[in-house]
Amino acid sequence: MSCKRQQIIEVSATLIHSKGYGSTTLNDILDAAQIGKGQFYHYFSTKHELGLAVVDYLFEGWNQRLLENILGSQKDPGSKFNEMLDWVVQQQIRNQAKCGCVFGNLVVEMSAHDEEFRQRLKTIFELWIDKLRPVLVAMIEPVSQSESAEVDKLAQGIVAMLEGGILLMKSKQDIEVLINITDLARCLIKNFMQRHPVERVDNLIL
Repeated sequence: MSCKRQQIIEVSATLIHSKGYGSTTLNDILDAAQIGKGQFYHYFSTKHELGLAVVDYLFEGWNQRLLENILGSQKDPGSKFNEMLDWVVQQQIRNQAKCGCVFGNLVVEMSAHDEEFRQRLKTIFELWIDKLRPVLVAMIEPVSQSESAEVDKLAQGIVAMLEGGILLMKSKQDIEVLINITDLARCLIKNFMQRHPVERVDNLIL
């Protein structure tokens, strides 16, 4: 990938995260990247093509930091879970609780009328759930067959809680909202684990 194409993607990612896809105009992108229309269209046929490239670019970093470095690490499952929650909070602190989750923002903005965006974003959240599920299984095993379906729901529920917490935090511009949600996620896991020996709770959660 050329340096200029990468620069256009990076500045567009910042704009889209702060302003949204629809409110980010081509002129905004041209000004931020310090390029003309001809140079833009040399690398991208449409703004839509750029938008999809931005999603892929943002996913690459997010996947490395969250799914691989945290949930895919060799640490014990309790540490992975807590680090995931802490990482989510820290990302929002960096943005002063104002911008929210770029993927969640795009789901709200784009999914109802753009199938390509919807499919890409759906895959991102499915990967998060899929990566979280074995961490939860390791925390509460042995898991019976009946509980396996509950763990699936639990993984989905935690991701939904975090994304909903980020949305509410953004509306209030108050990081404490998200911190409260992460505390609730920890309590949810503790309550689930209380069906199992107490020492597992002590060893794996906080």
